[in-house]
Amino acid sequence: MSANDTIKLTSLSSKGGCGCKIGPADLKEVISSLPAAERHPDLLVGIETSDDAGVFRLNDEMAMVQTVDFFTPIVDDPYSFGQIAAANAISDIYAMGGKPLTVLNIVAFPISTLDKRILADILRGAADKVKEAGATLVGGHSIDDKEPKFGLAVTGVVHPDKVKTNAGAKPGDKLILTKPIGVGIMTTSIKKDQLSGEEITRVTEVMAALNKTSAEIMNKYETHACTDVTGFGLIGHALEMAKGSGAGIVIHNAAVPKLPRVRELADNGFVPGGTKNNYKHVENDVAFPIAMDQIDRWILCDAVTSGGLLIASSSDHADRLLEELKAAGVEASMIGEVTSENPGRITVL
Repeated sequence: MSANDTIKLTSLSSKGGCGCKIGPADLKEVISSLPAAERHPDLLVGIETSDDAGVFRLNDEMAMVQTVDFFTPIVDDPYSFGQIAAANAISDIYAMGGKPLTVLNIVAFPISTLDKRILADILRGAADKVKEAGATLVGGHSIDDKEPKFGLAVTGVVHPDKVKTNAGAKPGDKLILTKPIGVGIMTTSIKKDQLSGEEITRVTEVMAALNKTSAEIMNKYETHACTDVTGFGLIGHALEMAKGSGAGIVIHNAAVPKLPRVRELADNGFVPGGTKNNYKHVENDVAFPIAMDQIDRWILCDAVTSGGLLIASSSDHADRLLEELKAAGVEASMIGEVTSENPGRITVL
């Protein structure tokens, strides 16, 4: 029997993946209570717009991009968990238009009660994904914890003039999403033994896929803003883009790619608490169609783990960008546009 056969990793935590993030409302309350830090002149991107990573200018030609992300098991296979956690953390660098360089492992693991081979498999999965990204593992930190958790601190680089933020979208831009949503509902269903082997493989492949190709192609075109869709859901991250950019965003629900059976599973009650919290946080800033029921609203707010990039592209470049993404095998779709109407709000059609 292998280490993978001895334990169901998702049974060891109440929440999994990016769904275990502290909710946006609670996080905002905590951060708003802190004194404002003095702004360093070389800090190009800080915490003000809830962006994906921080960016600090080193010189006229190079800026450092830094991020950190870790979470509880999202799937039962340790190797896959390591891959997903690594892909998710590295994605923040891609969302800023950067190139990942170095990573540090962050490990919490019940070393005296779980087979050490499980941790070895998690680390091996992450290492393979780091290698695929072209980055280098330089170390890490571990603690003995009752609940396993894993992630990475990642450092990358970007030219100071080519930083992508979530606050640069312009009216007239088209919105492109590079992965399907519904991950939170699907992974909740994994914990409840509701998915077939093929469905587990499908959602695992989506989460483990790097956003490297999407970012490299995006950087060839005129794009004004970017973010990756993770724990706060498609609507939550789009709303951050709308507020940061001072623009309105329109999302066409029928155009948003969704994983198979997401609606059916949500109808059957497999909607994670994080998804419902996301909806409560955004509902006053989103105009949903009157005819759209609660299930479809939850799906648009579903807590994603290692989701795709949400790209605001110049309308002159969007069609070519989308075509090249698809030609490269990226599951990209054009899902909406940026408008001058209703700044800081989302309209769902």
